[in-house]
Amino acid sequence: MEQQPEAQTAQLEATDDNLAWLPQLPREIWILATGQLLLYIGQGFTLVYASIYFVNELGFSPTQVGLALSSSGLAGVAGRFWSGYAIDSEFWGRRRTLMLSAVVTALACFCLAFANTFTLLVLGNMLLGLGVSLYWPANLSVTTDLTTTENRTEAFALTRLVDNLGLALGALLAGQYVAMSGNYSLLFILKGLTYFLFAGVIYIAIAETRKPQTEERNVWHDWWQALRDRTLLTFLSANIIFTIYAAQHTSTLPLYLANFIPHGNTDTGFSEQWISYFFVWQVLIKIVFQLPITRLVKAINHVSILLVALTIWSIAFFLLWFIGITPISALPFAIGAFSLIALAEILYSPAGVSLIGDIAPLNLRGIYFSLESQCWSIGFTIGPALGGWALDHPETVGANLWLYLITGGFVASLILAILKQQLAVGNENDLAAANSL
Repeated sequence: MEQQPEAQTAQLEATDDNLAWLPQLPREIWILATGQLLLYIGQGFTLVYASIYFVNELGFSPTQVGLALSSSGLAGVAGRFWSGYAIDSEFWGRRRTLMLSAVVTALACFCLAFANTFTLLVLGNMLLGLGVSLYWPANLSVTTDLTTTENRTEAFALTRLVDNLGLALGALLAGQYVAMSGNYSLLFILKGLTYFLFAGVIYIAIAETRKPQTEERNVWHDWWQALRDRTLLTFLSANIIFTIYAAQHTSTLPLYLANFIPHGNTDTGFSEQWISYFFVWQVLIKIVFQLPITRLVKAINHVSILLVALTIWSIAFFLLWFIGITPISALPFAIGAFSLIALAEILYSPAGVSLIGDIAPLNLRGIYFSLESQCWSIGFTIGPALGGWALDHPETVGANLWLYLITGGFVASLILAILKQQLAVGNENDLAAANSL
């Protein structure tokens, strides 16, 4: 029997009510998010295990692994400068740059799956850094192109939500697989395959979003214009410290928890399976609270949100330092640290990239996001090398690394205070200019 029109209408209204909590975003944003979910399931396969695999299974020292991971950041520096040009260029644009990044990253994963020498370890990480350096500026430019100031923060929050959902699924599946088989290399192969799938999604479903430009571009002039923006440079200075913080999560923190905690569930710390549970817990918090918290703080200016995130991150690092030096059960403090890191990331990620999207001129979005992404190259060059060196010198540094990172947070807070003042002055100047018209 066919449904009556009134019943169909009621059913549609009920469906709309059930989906009302979702952000109202263009269709392309949801397609891109679906592809990114595939990508981050692959990322989750190796999120926890990369540094542990290289040190405990392949026999590289923490310093060697730190240097190899830092080579990823160095390659990313070159890649991000090129991506700033490519994303705004007529030939490459956002779409082709995204596809290229996926293919390069897939090749990096296959290389790391068979990295039995230090040379291959470095080569794989350099390709990985190059691929990632092309991906994020293009992704953020597409998202900015398709959104407005009103819904941009929620679009970036959705990006982080699917990232974290993919990471949780990937890390959970990998944790169970490693516990049963102990075979790490297959995780990198699977990760590479998910990047190829992502490239296919972009090729089939995402059109180019770059707006045509009538004026001929002068690349050097565009870069110089961006580098003269004092507001941008101030933000980038603080953002480097944020990215050094973030770099510790995937490089230093897993190894620290496995080998340097006196009262974990093993003689030296926590097992790989327990570490995967910590990361899954962190990611689950971000999945559940990313959109609600983003909406809750939507009316607060971006810089204030960044300051709160920085404070929460510092408290988490204090807890990590504490469990490395005290003879008490580390489990509740480790859970607390991961919970606070999750909250800090929930606040930091949408606020930081939304701020860039707001201040970037339309024709320079690729370059602005390339420079923002460059912070990640610098952070992931300094962060893993610093962390690996600290863990290689437990008597002189060791757990005190987390206290040194907190000191860096005080510097970042001062820079953000300056940025807040610059933005206020800029808004006053814009208002005065508008009133004079």
